[in-house]
Amino acid sequence: MLSEKEIIVRLVLGAILGGIIGFERQTHGRSAGFRTQLLVCVASVLIMIVSEYYHHLSYMDPSYIRVDPGRIAAGAITGVGFLGAGVILRMGITIQGLTTAACLWMVSVIGLAVGGGLYLAGTAACAITLFSLLGLRIVERKMPRIVYKFFTITADGSIDEERWESLFKSHNSRISNIDYERDILKGESTYNITISLKHDIPMKTILDEISSITSVKRVTIKG
Repeated sequence: MLSEKEIIVRLVLGAILGGIIGFERQTHGRSAGFRTQLLVCVASVLIMIVSEYYHHLSYMDPSYIRVDPGRIAAGAITGVGFLGAGVILRMGITIQGLTTAACLWMVSVIGLAVGGGLYLAGTAACAITLFSLLGLRIVERKMPRIVYKFFTITADGSIDEERWESLFKSHNSRISNIDYERDILKGESTYNITISLKHDIPMKTILDEISSITSVKRVTIKG
C-alpha cells in the first residue's frame, strides 16, 4: 500500500516530466502545450496509482473483486488516442500535429511508468523525448529530402504537356503528377501539377515564368 508521501512524490514527478515536454511544445506554438501535456501526465500517474490501489485491495481480501492493474492503464492509452486525434489537423495539403500527438501518447506512458514506481524509466523516457524534439530537429533540417509543390494553373485554351515538362525541368524539378480539367463553356483549362524537388527553392522565379505565358490567367502554389 502506497503511503501518502509516495503518492505525492509520484504525482509531482509526473507533473514535472509532463510539464518539461509541454514547455517545449508550448514554445513552438503547438496546440497541446504546457498545461495539456502536464495534465495528461498527471492523469496517467493517478490512473496507475488507482489501479495499484484496487489491485492491492483485491490481494488483501480474496472476496473482493480482482482487478488487473494493466487493464485500467490500457484504458488511459485509449483515452489519449482521442486527444491525439484532436491535435492532428489538415492544413490544405499538409498535415500538422503528428509530433504533438505522439508527445501526448509519450507523456501518458511516462505518467504510467512514474505511477507504477518506475522513476528511472520515466525520467529516461522524458530525456529521450526532449532529445528527439530538440536535438534531432537540427539533424532533420540538414537531412536531404524530396520537396513536393502543388500548382493549380488556369489558362485560356490548352497548353501542351511538353511545355510544362520543359519549364519545370529547367528549374531542376520534375512533374510527379498532372491532372487536367476543362471548362467547355468558358474555354478554360485547369492544370493540377505536382512537382518534386531535391531542395526547397524559392518559387517566385517559377511563378514569374508561368505568369509570363500569355494564356495563363491564374496560378496557385501550395506545399
